Amino acid sequence: MGWTLDWRKIKEYFQEKYEVIGFNYYQGIKDGDDKIKNYLKYLDQLHVNVITKPLKEIRIGSEHPLNLLHHYKKIYKCNFDVEITADMIFDRGNLDEYILFSGDSDFDYAVKRLRSVGRTVTVYSSKKVLSWELKLAANQFRYLEKHKEIFCK
Repeated sequence: MGWTLDWRKIKEYFQEKYEVIGFNYYQGIKDGDDKIKNYLKYLDQLHVNVITKPLKEIRIGSEHPLNLLHHYKKIYKCNFDVEITADMIFDRGNLDEYILFSGDSDFDYAVKRLRSVGRTVTVYSSKKVLSWELKLAANQFRYLEKHKEIFCK
């Protein structure tokens, strides 16, 4: 996107529009990454519920595109699809409306299930990463780029 989301502004925006129950933020952690730890402290000060788990280190072969282009020998990966879905359905299953900041098509099924029981789901995502499956599954979708003036740090 070329700009950074300001979670304080985002939180204020939604608290003005809705009766907010909570804000969850999911982040993979790499050992020794003090920068991300400071960022998570900032989110904690905003009373954002931060859920973390370690990043997985995956070694890649010499023919992998990232090795060929950038000489990477390993990549880091961390998925929270199951955790986010479980939190939406089990911890917050009684809400009328859900706001999801993601463009990942893996949430397609969870969003459809929530809608099938009368819940409303609005997705916020960048134009570049919003999957067509999630776009079709949600009640509404909003491009982050159109909210830059409100959400930009």
